[in-house]
Amino acid sequence: MIKYTSIKELCDAATKRGIKISELCLEDQAEEMQLPKEELYAMMEKNFDVMVESVKKGNDPNLLSTSGLTGGEGAKMLRYSDRTGGGLSGSFMTRAIGRAMCVSNCNAAMGRIVATPTAGSCGILPGCLVSMYEDKGFSKRDVVMSIFTAGAFGMVIAQMASISGAEGGCQAECGSASGMAAAALVELMGGSPASCGDALGMSIINQMGLVCDPVAGLVEIPCIKRNVSGVVIALSSADMALAGIDLKIPVDECIAAMKSVGDSMSVNLKETAQGGLADTPTARALRKKVFGE
Repeated sequence: MIKYTSIKELCDAATKRGIKISELCLEDQAEEMQLPKEELYAMMEKNFDVMVESVKKGNDPNLLSTSGLTGGEGAKMLRYSDRTGGGLSGSFMTRAIGRAMCVSNCNAAMGRIVATPTAGSCGILPGCLVSMYEDKGFSKRDVVMSIFTAGAFGMVIAQMASISGAEGGCQAECGSASGMAAAALVELMGGSPASCGDALGMSIINQMGLVCDPVAGLVEIPCIKRNVSGVVIALSSADMALAGIDLKIPVDECIAAMKSVGDSMSVNLKETAQGGLADTPTARALRKKVFGE
């Protein structure tokens, strides 16, 4: 059985057997849960279907969050992409970040989402994978299988560091989600298990130290926009790994460094809404608007 205590363990095991990390994870989970592999695959496929549905629900310009602070950001981005032919970033990128925002909008409006790994970072993996499915034409089965790789890497991060903003800052939420997405993207593109690990590490180092400072204590501002940066970092990290660019610092050391940074971070910067953007004059005024004095 896999211990999920290091990325190297997963990558080495998959490489030794000549299989993908997703295949290794599916086999391991089937053995541990005493369920057929196809039954577990079907469960994961339902999760992907929810991701697709949350993009569609969030793509409603009139959908407002329960607080009223946000709504329509994803719809605006997708329409901007269509109107400008992709804007400055290109059609695939702008549609991916638009989908990520749609999922975050769905979450803020109390819609159904898949927390990958958290509600605050829920748009990053769907933004990437739904785009690979709908815009790049990857098969649904391959996309669903890549989620097993993302999940396996997320399990390692959860055990060896944290996926909680309250414990490790936003680096633990959006940083982890971005790394999970980058690994899934590399696998989809035919990259090696080691390259998947490198992509995860590159995503983490690019969000090291990211604080969690939700305005009014709600996962809306700046969380929705940070899901966008998570998508961009995931895609760029995947491309760097696929290009053969060396991570230099082993991925498991990157995860350990993220934990160290999170442990040393002020409590004001870890989801308490007492520091960072949450402590600006405008943010304090928004908090009063939502909750009163």
